[in-house]
Amino acid sequence: MLVDTHCHLNFEIFAQDLDAILERARREGLARILNPGVDLPSSRAAIGLAEVYPEVYAAVGVHPNDAMSWDASTLSELRELARHPKVRAIGEIGLDDYRQRAPRDIQERIFRQQLELAAEAGLPVVVHVRNAGPEDRRAVEDALDILTAWQGELSAHTTPLAERPGVLHSFSDKLDMARRAIAMNFWIGITGPVTFRKAEETQKVVAGFPLENLLAETDAPFLTPDPHRGKRNEPSYVRFVVEKIAQIKGQAPERVADVTSANAERLFNWQAIH
Repeated sequence: MLVDTHCHLNFEIFAQDLDAILERARREGLARILNPGVDLPSSRAAIGLAEVYPEVYAAVGVHPNDAMSWDASTLSELRELARHPKVRAIGEIGLDDYRQRAPRDIQERIFRQQLELAAEAGLPVVVHVRNAGPEDRRAVEDALDILTAWQGELSAHTTPLAERPGVLHSFSDKLDMARRAIAMNFWIGITGPVTFRKAEETQKVVAGFPLENLLAETDAPFLTPDPHRGKRNEPSYVRFVVEKIAQIKGQAPERVADVTSANAERLFNWQAIH
């Protein structure tokens, strides 16, 4: 069994052939797909797709690059959306210094508010973090500081969410930052760039931790893995991520698929939802 724990199926690029895309995913053995929102409209659309397609589940949230869309009613609307039974996470949320589409103080404020919502709803978080450049680590360091405080509060109140707080989606930082996240019970999301020849840091992260700490993602339509690099990504391509993880770990792809799928089930608790 395969799962794709991060895919934006509601983006316009999929509108014309979504049924065919999902059929290809089924043929590859995909049993679950998580579709995160990036703002209120896309969060609603993610829920709409989850209501139509049994294998699709939703996350709701406001991406840091969409932070300027946040207004006085956003949090209450997200709270209502989070009550839907096929919403399995709050996300995609976090910090982004690369695009700089919103002031950092606004990004941090809505990140903290959405973490509070996740704690209230008992849902894990899907975290996006992107630094300004390869020599700058401020975004990931600040995000981990915020998450450390949040997860510490969950642990202090013996909240079950403290054991499954979320995933650092499409992780692209160094091994030491991954260690900090894993020490807080977060999973590390691995996407298509792990298949690239020069993706040494991501490959080190995969080599440095047990499979039980990893999730397989596509982030489709972005981050297409080899051998389809340069084309539109889609959920069925998660198998190339799984195969590369298996190569790095020296294990069978079937085992990597089984373990990463079990990790996703533990995080999102979606097997219990029909």
